[in-house]
Amino acid sequence: MSLSIRKVQKYLKEKYKRTKPDDMKNTQRYFLKLIEEVGELAEVIRKDQRMTENHIKGTVEEELSDVLYYVLMIANTYDIDLEDCFRLKEELNCNRYGHTLKIDDINE
Repeated sequence: MSLSIRKVQKYLKEKYKRTKPDDMKNTQRYFLKLIEEVGELAEVIRKDQRMTENHIKGTVEEELSDVLYYVLMIANTYDIDLEDCFRLKEELNCNRYGHTLKIDDINE
């Protein structure tokens, strides 16, 4: 089953509604956690710690997932649809830098 950014955002929003409703708009907390996770990502990149088989703990893959998690949570606190934003930003970049490849040219 594939995941879209939109689906993961909706999942996290529902998860927090059910488990931590008071934390749903805590942008500052999510930003600080994002910075923490970026630091952890830097460390595992420096050590080149990669996932083997299904062992994700302490790896680049784990920390990238954590960074994405908190980016999505920050977007949720502002009710931002990151899929829409990504499309709009890519359109600007295509015009600015003359790229011809469009996001819809890629098949899953």
